[in-house]
Amino acid sequence: MANQMNAVIVNLTEQNWILHRSYGTYRVRGSEDGEPYALTRVEARTAFMDMGDKRTAPVHISAAELANDLCREINSDGGEESNFGVFVAESEIPSEDELERAHEKLVAFYRRLVAGADREWERSHSYLFINDVERRAAQYLGLEKEWFYQARETVECPGCGEKIKPGVAVCRTCGAILDRTKAASLGLAPHRPSRKTAGAALP
Repeated sequence: MANQMNAVIVNLTEQNWILHRSYGTYRVRGSEDGEPYALTRVEARTAFMDMGDKRTAPVHISAAELANDLCREINSDGGEESNFGVFVAESEIPSEDELERAHEKLVAFYRRLVAGADREWERSHSYLFINDVERRAAQYLGLEKEWFYQARETVECPGCGEKIKPGVAVCRTCGAILDRTKAASLGLAPHRPSRKTAGAALP
């Protein structure tokens, strides 16, 4: 553990977790911008136990106890023997052995999820029965699956506010020209004459 006053939680995935306790709310952050893992530091806390008769007693919770409690909740979120690649490091920076063991547990769990999604897809062929965790598992493992549907990013048309795909030349709802060059090349909008040509046409 880093020291008695703080502990470090390591997260191998991009998933962020928000956990609530009576003595505080904790965000275990996920990795960003290609990070191999993310670190969240947790400090020791003092909770207060209700003794009755309006009396309370302070209870010291060490950083290690708190960090392990948060990790247990996260890793058990997927049911029995689930593991989401979150663990408490022995020091400020996780060792290669720690990362390798955690990665093996995460991959084993994700493979079970993918196998379950494969069976469900074979039975129903319905995207409705494939959950986000199973999709994340396939993405993490780099697997291409027929059931791995990802919603495409959309933007709003400045003319009518309709949701459209990025890079669209003309909005099909209101007809607004969003990319004049692309629209002209597709025959969906007239080419603008150049300034030289336009000037020559004037009397």
